[in-house]
Amino acid sequence: MSRIGKLPIKIPANVDVIFNGNDITVKGKFGTLQNQIPTELEIEKTTDLLILRLKEETRTSRCLYGLFRSLINNMIIGVSDQFKITLNLKGVGFRGLVQGNLLTLNLGFSHPVQMNIPDGISVEVVQNTTLNLKGPDKEALGIFAANIRSWRQPEPYKGKGIIYQGEIIRRKAGKSGKK
Repeated sequence: MSRIGKLPIKIPANVDVIFNGNDITVKGKFGTLQNQIPTELEIEKTTDLLILRLKEETRTSRCLYGLFRSLINNMIIGVSDQFKITLNLKGVGFRGLVQGNLLTLNLGFSHPVQMNIPDGISVEVVQNTTLNLKGPDKEALGIFAANIRSWRQPEPYKGKGIIYQGEIIRRKAGKSGKK
């Protein structure tokens, strides 16, 4: 039995949770998120709590129990507070620029990299080298941040690249460390 799945989910006052069969919709200050719950699970709603229960205890239902509790909790947190990811651009000439719905990155290539910003995600550029990504959907935000990072992953010799805030890059000595 999942320890995470047993925990009740607290619903803030400014969030509405609506059930329609197996579909769950969460509405809040920062948007609306939807998900489908497997048929092996059922949700019980009280005034300010959601409790996930197993209809029957099988191997697949136990696997999905904690997962969907976390997914629903992330939906509620996202529409009430939003998630934030900060990316730092480290390298000579590395910079970012937002123009409408387009993110332009100069990453040392012969051309600028242009990416469309997905709906529901906002990008703020601070001092040309710091990107603040915000959005209610944790999964979509993480995928977009990973796509940005995939253009220049940090390298271990000089530490250049696109780095998550708080990430530690293990450095290598290179040629001079061979002695």
